[in-house]
Amino acid sequence: MEQGAVKRSGRGRPRIRPSRVVGDKGYTGRRIRSYLRRRGIRFTIPRLSNEPRHGPFSREIYRQRNIVERAINRLKQWRRIATRYEKLAANYTAMITIAFIWLWL
Repeated sequence: MEQGAVKRSGRGRPRIRPSRVVGDKGYTGRRIRSYLRRRGIRFTIPRLSNEPRHGPFSREIYRQRNIVERAINRLKQWRRIATRYEKLAANYTAMITIAFIWLWL
């Protein structure tokens, strides 16, 4: 995420804009799609079957979403991570790292 940070000339934190957003059919609304287009963010969101227009859709990119969702669900096995007992972001990141190492082993 730090690679996409845009420095501001004044005060405030740097803005981070993702290069692509992948969502499920719950995010197929016109407002969400127009918001992403306005900000110049590419998206991969499947359309509902009853929508009149079906635009381009990358199945390969959408399949990657499943991998991420399964990893997040496996992290929720640890109560400490699921309920976020850690108050500091650095400690929470460390716990997530430890959990992923545990899953990898």
